Amino acid sequence: MEGERYEGVRFKVVLLSREAPRDGRLARLAYWCRRFHEAGLAPVVDGRSRGNLSFRLRSGGGEFVITASGLGPKDALDEGCFVKVLGFDLERNVVYASGLREPSSESLLHGRVYELRGDVNAVFHGHSQLILERAAELGLAETRRLCPYGSLDLVRSVEEVLDGEDFIVLKGHGFVSLGRTMDEAGERAMRVLAMCGSAGSPRGA
Repeated sequence: MEGERYEGVRFKVVLLSREAPRDGRLARLAYWCRRFHEAGLAPVVDGRSRGNLSFRLRSGGGEFVITASGLGPKDALDEGCFVKVLGFDLERNVVYASGLREPSSESLLHGRVYELRGDVNAVFHGHSQLILERAAELGLAETRRLCPYGSLDLVRSVEEVLDGEDFIVLKGHGFVSLGRTMDEAGERAMRVLAMCGSAGSPRGA
């Protein structure tokens, strides 16, 4: 929920190796982290940057790279700031990963989106009070209830509205922007943010 105090990840992390991911696409993910920071979509609260961004490693696969938990400003991230998620178990509340840090607190949400949406290869989660305030007016898809960050309840609330939606407002919390590519997910978020400053419908966002 917006303004919710950060208390770390709310799932068990099993680190299968302590190696930073190496992938040529990390530079693009870092670029979008910087764009979110500059646009105010990854605000820094109590020294920690909110929001988390990821990309799927292989089309149709379950592994993905995501920003690490508890990062500071996301304007200059290196490979050590990213974690590879190798798998997860919703029922046991466990995430299996490889990296130098714990994966983002919303790793279960990202993983479940990739599991349910084979067309999605990038999931960008950000925060914007303006988007929250304008969501109903613009007709944006929105979850139906307030849920704590990093919780199974939040994952389930997104499942309820995920089908056919590429931009979803998390009620009282933030948003997720989805795309076939990182650029598509990122540009979609920027377009919705721009819409919040003008009249009009988000259709086609």
